Amino acid sequence: MILSIESSCDDSAIAITEIATNKLLFHKKISQELEHSVYGGVVPELAARLHAEALPKILKECEPYFKDLRAVAVTSSPGLAVTLIEGVTMAKAISVALGIPLIGVNHLVGHIYSLFIEKETTFPLTVLLVSGGHTQVMEVNSLSEIKTVAKSMDDSFGESFDKVAKMMGLGYPGGPLIQELAKNGDRKKYDFTIPLQGRQSSLLAFSYSGLKNAVRLAVENSDEEGYADIAASFEHIATMHIIKKLKKYFETSSPKTFAIVGGASANLYLRSHIEELLKPYGAKLLLSELKYCSDNAAMIGRVAVEMYKREMFHSLDDLEIAPRSNI
Repeated sequence: MILSIESSCDDSAIAITEIATNKLLFHKKISQELEHSVYGGVVPELAARLHAEALPKILKECEPYFKDLRAVAVTSSPGLAVTLIEGVTMAKAISVALGIPLIGVNHLVGHIYSLFIEKETTFPLTVLLVSGGHTQVMEVNSLSEIKTVAKSMDDSFGESFDKVAKMMGLGYPGGPLIQELAKNGDRKKYDFTIPLQGRQSSLLAFSYSGLKNAVRLAVENSDEEGYADIAASFEHIATMHIIKKLKKYFETSSPKTFAIVGGASANLYLRSHIEELLKPYGAKLLLSELKYCSDNAAMIGRVAVEMYKREMFHSLDDLEIAPRSNI
């Protein structure tokens, strides 16, 4: 079995995965959403302190599995430096105490493998990753062959939802709150501009800073009764931006299998529009289970199983955190 740890942001999670079957034997996550909601976003130092409290409590529940562990895996990149350290430090201690190999996992690869928790992998596929920290399109042929073909120039899709929710004083995380508020709004009430139009329309990239600023102005000139219309209009334009860029991508590439992963992939409006987009191409859509869309240790464990089979181990000295590492 492999014990995996996730602490890249504000979720403390540990999982136990059986190597031979990919079976998830144990998974527990302690969310920090309540503690951070009063600030409208994640406070790194607070997150680190909460990880230091939560991870040992979860690890205690894993003791019955210790005798069967063959490796310990941990998210080492990307993420918040102060929170990554908490997980990596624990993983190194477990590696030394139990005399088992250490595996450092890229968090973004973890999101790709959230599609395959307790399943066999299916490659090749094209993946849209939408989360609080990333918006990017990747062509995935295998664990070692992942190519990023488009990414955000500034804010991510998920981050923009968090910031719009904060403008309205709704709390954190913003994705579910904006999605719920938008259900009662008019999606065409506000004529926000789809990002990267005009001269930049051919650019295969994403940008949400301009849209975020337009929403800010709308919020400042509205009362709470108008927030539903703003939320609905924002969600619509934020989604249409992705759809237009994917159409541009499909002009030269027609993937047979397309997947959406990451915390913001739980957005139902985005899911429904991508389903419609894929129909003319006959592409199969893969989705993670909703419980595995957000950060979790099960996806880290699933990557670790593949890395273990390839003996992709790290020494105590060469496993370092890489907060800004990418694919």
